[in-house]
Amino acid sequence: MANNTRARRKVRISRALGIALTPKAEKYLERRPYAPGQHGRARRKQDSDYAVRLREKQRLRAQYNIREAQMARIFEEARRTAGLTGENLIELLEMRLDALVLRAGFARTSAQARQLIVHRHIMVDGARVDRPSFRVAEGQLIHVHSRSETMVPLQVAAAGAHRDVLPAVPGYLDVQLDKLQARLVRRPKRSEVPVTCEEQLVVEYYAR
Repeated sequence: MANNTRARRKVRISRALGIALTPKAEKYLERRPYAPGQHGRARRKQDSDYAVRLREKQRLRAQYNIREAQMARIFEEARRTAGLTGENLIELLEMRLDALVLRAGFARTSAQARQLIVHRHIMVDGARVDRPSFRVAEGQLIHVHSRSETMVPLQVAAAGAHRDVLPAVPGYLDVQLDKLQARLVRRPKRSEVPVTCEEQLVVEYYAR
């Protein structure tokens, strides 16, 4: 029941933001490409500039499944880093352990990736890590604990069952899916990161 409730909530959020946050939400959006509620089909009045920036920030937050406080901290780090703040922001978000577990195909959704990490099934360079927000460094190896490899969900993942619903593995990851291993070979580039976002609007939201 709890899983169904979470799935329905994700679908509703996806419809409100106009992006598919889960494979199930993607199917719903194909059938109902409009916002939820009785007025979902109606043409909305033109949003204010602030509303547009806010929605874009919420879209990015939802894709990484993080809290506002986490987002604000990473934005500040991105702002202090040399280069374009918006690109830095997404690249830093992408180096989170939960994001990379999803990109590697170990999980079907970001929620499942977080669950694997919190339940201590995921290791980085031989050490268990139970924080989804853990920042993976270039060259580090992400892998499943040997005692967890026989779990059905991970066996399903190792067989490549999630590849049909996930984007292609990006170039910054070297994945050996049958071994449930993935190495971050270099820092992600914004152009490679499979998220839907106009990052400049997010920068403008925080700079207001």
